[in-house]
Amino acid sequence: MSEATFTFRVDETLKTEFSEAAKAHDRTSAQLLRDFMRDYVRQQQQETEYDVWLRGRVQRSKESADAGNLVPAAEVEARFAARRAATRRRLDSAK
Repeated sequence: MSEATFTFRVDETLKTEFSEAAKAHDRTSAQLLRDFMRDYVRQQQQETEYDVWLRGRVQRSKESADAGNLVPAAEVEARFAARRAATRRRLDSAK
């Protein structure tokens, strides 16, 4: 892997405090900045992957709804009312 130089301006006080904090953990400022950059890139990749996944799920759901694969609201309410009642019974019997 080839290396490149990354140059930017930062307040002198921040630079000094960052260097001291890095040194307190036996790291150099450059090591920490590389770690932060890698973490940021990884986080952005994960967010992009999740966004692609979620958009796909939403699209499939829309297509399913358009095809008529729907459950009436009253049926959903009835199913979850039964589940809530069963959960309450289990909790009450556990007391």
